[in-house]
Amino acid sequence: MDGIRALVFDVFGTVVDWRSTIIREGRELGRQKGLDVDWAKFADTWRAGYAPAMNRVRTGQLPWTPLDRLHRMILDGLLEDFHITGMSEDDKEHLNRVWHRLDPWPDSVEGLRRLKNRFVIATLSNGNMALLVNMAKYSGLPWDCVLSAELARHFKPDAEVYRMAAVLLDLLPEQLLMVAAHESDLRAAHEVGLRTAFVARPLEYGPNGTADKGTGSRFDLTATSFIDLAEELEI
Repeated sequence: MDGIRALVFDVFGTVVDWRSTIIREGRELGRQKGLDVDWAKFADTWRAGYAPAMNRVRTGQLPWTPLDRLHRMILDGLLEDFHITGMSEDDKEHLNRVWHRLDPWPDSVEGLRRLKNRFVIATLSNGNMALLVNMAKYSGLPWDCVLSAELARHFKPDAEVYRMAAVLLDLLPEQLLMVAAHESDLRAAHEVGLRTAFVARPLEYGPNGTADKGTGSRFDLTATSFIDLAEELEI
């Protein structure tokens, strides 16, 4: 791994546990509003709408649209599908911004701090800038900087996003290590010339879900946590 100068991180599922947070906040909302909702299914369905919504932007069906707005479009449909009523506009907007309040995985903050001792660490996420900044503030994520696909007006896995990170950090692609729990993200980064590190998050989709295992592709590093990644990098 000689020559690595910066680590850039996928965020949803890699750094933060979106599913558990949405379930918890959904259950609290249900208690307040008297709603009988399967919040685990709600969270999974919301997340399942993520890639199709971005693809509508990628294919030109929608103009450039920040992720916050795509999440709200998906949410409006979910409220109908799950027969959730009695919510004000403020309620809906607060629920939509749950993506700004996602809890980190238990190892994330400590692992990032260790990695920061040697490398520049930054997000490289499809989340929009406001979302990523608010999430960092909420969860205490110690980024050196926040890089969003919004800056490139493309969504991962478009090559423009990975190239943007190298340009903005004034580094060659091979001086960047892309860290993610998703094989497709890492494969796309590798195609642009970035080095890659897979970090397993087996509970991303819950105990009965199917998360990437990191066995289907070749990566420069594989790790079980950010702390394990720091140890592999001898930090």
